[in-house]
Amino acid sequence: MNLFSPAEITSNYVASGVQKTKYPAWKMLALGLLAGAMIALAAAASSTAAHDVANVGLARLVSGLIFPFGLGMVVIMGAELFTGACLIPISVLEGRATLPGMLKNWLFVYAGNFIASILVAAGCAFSGQFGYSAGGLAAYTIKVAAGKCALSFGGAVVMGILCNVLVCLGVFMALSAKDAGGRMAGAYLPVALFVICGFEHSVANMYYIPAGLFALQNPAYAAKAAELGVHTGLLTWGNFFAANLLPVTIGNIIGGAGFACVMWLCHLSKFARKNQ
Repeated sequence: MNLFSPAEITSNYVASGVQKTKYPAWKMLALGLLAGAMIALAAAASSTAAHDVANVGLARLVSGLIFPFGLGMVVIMGAELFTGACLIPISVLEGRATLPGMLKNWLFVYAGNFIASILVAAGCAFSGQFGYSAGGLAAYTIKVAAGKCALSFGGAVVMGILCNVLVCLGVFMALSAKDAGGRMAGAYLPVALFVICGFEHSVANMYYIPAGLFALQNPAYAAKAAELGVHTGLLTWGNFFAANLLPVTIGNIIGGAGFACVMWLCHLSKFARKNQ
């Protein structure tokens, strides 16, 4: 069969998770930069495609059809994405990886994701790429960022949990396939669902919110956003970190690690093996 079973995926991931924790710090950072750029570019493409769609549901659908290619590229290229690295607890629970090793991976991968996302956001904002539709793309980018900064702390945590359950499901489904096409298809559907629902992904937000903040610095873009009735009072660097990135990251860790623990419990734990 050209397909691994859920139990086989979970078992196969153990060695992969161990390897991730043993990379030197420079490699974790470099692979994190690669993944961050891929996710940011997918976010930029989805915003560009959806910015002039008036119907909210249709705009979410358009974004959901485009953004998932980011995770597909990450999986195919072996890059390191923080939200996907939340599966490493599988290796820790098996006793093959250490908690310090996992935390080291999370730290350097998160840093790499953040740096690359910020750079892509700055590149789009200051190169003129946001000038589509006479600044309409810039206004849309500002609107998206402002909305994310206006979330309640608890709401952002919950939406982060829901998001990373789907992202980690996408990683698992991608790893079920034995060819590139199957892996891309496996990653696609769960990520499309989280985008359509508007759940919160910490790495994607490392692009979306800074992109809005950078766009707001351009007087023409700011005027276009104001003309369209976008409220930017809460769109600040402080709210980016405290009101969105922190709670969303917490939620992503809970959702991803929770998914990892369920898969380990069902397929690799002593209880699971005893009842096979």
